[in-house]
Amino acid sequence: MGYETYLWIKWLHYLAFISWMAMLFYQPRLYVYHAEHMENKGFTDVVKIQESKLYHGIGWIAMGVTLLTGLAIILFSKPELMKAGYFHIKLLCVVILIAYHFSLGHYLKLFKENRCFKSGKFFRMYNEVPTIIMFVIIFAMIIKANLM
Repeated sequence: MGYETYLWIKWLHYLAFISWMAMLFYQPRLYVYHAEHMENKGFTDVVKIQESKLYHGIGWIAMGVTLLTGLAIILFSKPELMKAGYFHIKLLCVVILIAYHFSLGHYLKLFKENRCFKSGKFFRMYNEVPTIIMFVIIFAMIIKANLM
């Protein structure tokens, strides 16, 4: 793979990651609204549609493209990237984000079946997980940029 191709893959990786993060930020916010308006069936019916479309229509695609382009970047960079400490931090963050993504799918299923009894406050707090992970990823990227 030539360097120009590498840059295009990296560009796509960043776009997909931003889209995935947008979903990871907004999905729990929908759960807040859902949890706080459980008694309003008309409202929750609409929110269920939004939750499903966001999770399946944007979340899975964005995560898939992020992971595929990330793998391509790893394969292009080979041993140099695998030796960098910041990269191991980023990989750990990716594993946490994947687990978080699947947890959102779990809550989606519970809400769909009207079996989720977590509070809006819980989902407000849970919504902070991707923000913290994003801070760590950006920190790792800045450290990388300044030390390499």
